[in-house]
Amino acid sequence: MKKWVARAWLLSLALTLSACASAPLSSPLDEAVPLRYNIIYTQDPTPRLNVEVFLPRKFPREFLFRQPGRVESLFVTDEVGTRFDVFPRNGVVQVPEGTRIIRYAYPLASSPLGGGRHLFGGMGEGDTWHVAGKAYLLTPSRVTANMRVDVTASGADVLLPWTPGDNGVYHLRGEDLIDAGFHSFGGRRCEAHVGASVMEVALLGRFTHLTDADLCAWLEQAGREVVTVRKSFPYPRITVRVLPVPGDATPGVFGMTLWSAPPSISILVGQDATAASFAKDWVAVHEMLHLTHPALVPREAWLTEGLATYYTELARARSGRQTARQAWRELTNGFARGQAASGSRTMKEVVAEERNYMGIYWTGALFALHLDVELRRVTEGRARLEDVLELLATRGPTATLASFGDAVDTVAGQPLFGVLLARHLPKPAFSELAPLLENLGVRIDPGGVTLHAAPGSGWREALDGERTPDDAG
Repeated sequence: MKKWVARAWLLSLALTLSACASAPLSSPLDEAVPLRYNIIYTQDPTPRLNVEVFLPRKFPREFLFRQPGRVESLFVTDEVGTRFDVFPRNGVVQVPEGTRIIRYAYPLASSPLGGGRHLFGGMGEGDTWHVAGKAYLLTPSRVTANMRVDVTASGADVLLPWTPGDNGVYHLRGEDLIDAGFHSFGGRRCEAHVGASVMEVALLGRFTHLTDADLCAWLEQAGREVVTVRKSFPYPRITVRVLPVPGDATPGVFGMTLWSAPPSISILVGQDATAASFAKDWVAVHEMLHLTHPALVPREAWLTEGLATYYTELARARSGRQTARQAWRELTNGFARGQAASGSRTMKEVVAEERNYMGIYWTGALFALHLDVELRRVTEGRARLEDVLELLATRGPTATLASFGDAVDTVAGQPLFGVLLARHLPKPAFSELAPLLENLGVRIDPGGVTLHAAPGSGWREALDGERTPDDAG
């Protein structure tokens, strides 16, 4: 799959399958007793997850499937053992007063014959399956800050986003259920290390030419490239799931990061890819670069995808995986695709078009580039966009557009974010591109891209150059 198609698919899924918000509970409950889930993977008669939910006394009775569709009925048991059948309505489940146990089966395969491939709803073969937590977990419709949840999972080698306790029980908060990340059942395991951080990796299928070591080395390389943007890998532990796509020689076909706590990543890889093909891959590092910024609430896809798209090319140049000229060629080619998708529409109009994926990605990447250059200019090289990411990391895992802008202004020592955004939004989306490239000494010629001396070529070299130990802080 071509790069722009893969990026479009990534943004499409991210926009249409984003996590639901949760409101506080209004009724009292005993938060000293956890809500308990028992998840059992089975292939009898077809691949599915048998789920039991054990409710504390006086627990609210409304639940929901945050991505409904596959569970048609549940049965519940009350305090005296009476069983009732319950049927979801638009994903909402109302259980009778006094319910203590809810049981249901979630089919992982989308057809009775066990086939079908859906990254969220169920994707796999044989005894190896991948699914998003919010697709199959029945969760309280409202969650309190102090709600406790215990989860056990069995029937296969399970990789969930969280770290289990010594007894194999995952001790979670209620909010962990809102975006429960990606889950996998079965497969093989490896670990990739970046400094003191570890990626726990599930390999969920067979590859024609790639060994498990090849796949883990590829992820480790992507992790090291993240450290060209941040001082250290952003999380001490993350989980990654790698799934083969039959018959495709492309290394990274598609990937997605979900904001579980910690975030979880899943990547589709061409089954016929080779280790050599990973030299040109961008998918793994793009997904891991999402870890460098906080989750924006509400979602601002143009900014988060723009940051990851912008840094994807710089990080690969800083690590030496591509030359500076190649990085700028990738960026300018992407800007051209974004400009073609945007036409004469303003940036404000483009970022509001949910399905204008190329416009969203590359308008955001252009703004990130311009913001990075302006930060360096107004501080005479003392600050850069990476410093904003470091500051935001000290302020928590989420941010708003306003708090992102505040961090920019703090690093700049003056109002900058709002001023620059106000300059971009009302104009045709890529009207700032040509003068910015000219100032940086990036020329688009019939034969490609050339780099030359210009007033801002020093900033350009600082952007794409490999970081030194002093730069790393």
